[in-house]
Amino acid sequence: MRDVVLLICQECKRKNYSFTKNKKAQSGKIEIKKYCKFDRRHTVHKETKA
Repeated sequence: MRDVVLLICQECKRKNYSFTKNKKAQSGKIEIKKYCKFDRRHTVHKETKA
C-alpha cells in the first residue's frame, strides 16, 4: 500500500526528491520546506505522483 511520490520545487518546478508514502496513514498532499540544489536555498516542495 505504499506509493512512490516525487517532490517538486515550487520556485524552479524541478523534481528534487522522491520517497514512498503510506496511503492509509497519510491522506492529502504533502508540502515540505526542503533544500533545492538548483536555487541553492530552502523552498517549498509539493507532492506529485511518480
